[in-house]
Amino acid sequence: MTTNSLIDRLLARYPGAAAALYVVAVVGLVAVSALSILDVLQRRQDVGATADTLALLEARNPLRQRAAPAGAGDVAVVTGSPFLEGPTVTVAGASLMERVVGAIARFGGTILSSQVDLQGTEAKDGFIAVSVSCEIEQESLQKLLYDLEAGMPFLFVDQMVAQTPEGAASAVGSRLHLLISVSGQWQGTK
Repeated sequence: MTTNSLIDRLLARYPGAAAALYVVAVVGLVAVSALSILDVLQRRQDVGATADTLALLEARNPLRQRAAPAGAGDVAVVTGSPFLEGPTVTVAGASLMERVVGAIARFGGTILSSQVDLQGTEAKDGFIAVSVSCEIEQESLQKLLYDLEAGMPFLFVDQMVAQTPEGAASAVGSRLHLLISVSGQWQGTK
């Protein structure tokens, strides 16, 4: 006697059990299908929410090169080469220094000393670094870092040390002594 013939005889003997088993199987399949459809709809909704978030972030991205509509106010269009410009490494180093010193001055900082490093550890890859010692307001530090790293050419803050003056550790609006090392890549002559 095979298993199939045993099941056939049991279902023939108890037709109510056969009908109940059929109903349970159909309800199970409908439930699995409904859960699958709900999962697909939830994922679709999540993708839509993610797309909305991405659109919002892209609208805030200062590196997007798009024309600002009239009256856009503080929307900055960043243009230019992502690499340091200059016919020689010395000129490129000077333009990097000018960019860093200009950013510090734009946010009310005072330059104490500066140094261009044309022969650093990454010089073989075309990177030029500058080190600047300056004083800047605490409130302007984040704006300075954003200006340096978000603009053109691409600059990288390699190292930063910020110290408050002695006796002014908790004073709001006190000036920080900042030692910052910034690098950028020079592609050489074209």
